[in-house]
Amino acid sequence: MNTFLSDTWHLLLRHVRTTIRIPIWIAITLIQPVIWLTLYGQLFRRVVEIPGFGAGSYIQFLTPGVVVMTALFGSAWSGMGIIEDLTEGVMDRLLATPVSRIAILSARVLHAALTVAVQSIIILLFGLLLGARIPGGVAGCVAILWVSSLLGAGMSALSNGLALVTRREETLIAVINFFGLPLTFLSTAFMASELMPPWIRTLARANPVDWAVNAARDAMLGLHWAEVARAGAMLLAFAVGSVLAATQAFKAYRRAS
Repeated sequence: MNTFLSDTWHLLLRHVRTTIRIPIWIAITLIQPVIWLTLYGQLFRRVVEIPGFGAGSYIQFLTPGVVVMTALFGSAWSGMGIIEDLTEGVMDRLLATPVSRIAILSARVLHAALTVAVQSIIILLFGLLLGARIPGGVAGCVAILWVSSLLGAGMSALSNGLALVTRREETLIAVINFFGLPLTFLSTAFMASELMPPWIRTLARANPVDWAVNAARDAMLGLHWAEVARAGAMLLAFAVGSVLAATQAFKAYRRAS
């Protein structure tokens, strides 16, 4: 266990250093959510006037959704790092050392979760500048970071597992583009569930993105803490299941190598 924790820590530091050395990547990943908040917040600000929408301010409604969307798309690209390591022979060199095999994956998942947490803080601050409020206080902020990081960890694990199976950037890009937007629009990130068609509401119940959006929105408003805890537990189960699936993909890669 000590070896696993130590290896995970050192590999996590490697990923963090790589991210810090390329700050433009952090800036680029934050530009899109800033555009969503600014443009969508203004473009659809009167949608709250639709009877049944159930929110007084669209920027208040949108901010948690943008936090979760950033977690989804940011972590979904995590597998590109694995493919780069495979292409450049870094993975082979790692496997030639006594480093814990599970730590190789866990470090990447933790890095994705940490990145999501930092991005979520910045987006929440920007949302506050645009007029959003957090009645849930510090507890609400912590809960938002928790659920978004869990979603990021789960999506990162799935992305890494897919990268190990396909070993091709083109395939990973195609899968992310194919599933990313549908997962977003099959959630309440942009629209209240009361105004959705019944079939979309049904599909949204099985969508981890929707779990995270609803939990983040309730936490931001300081409402329905039991539902926030339930969604957090479901996202934790999703993250654990994704890590187990990625572990099996890693074992398959090692057998095929």
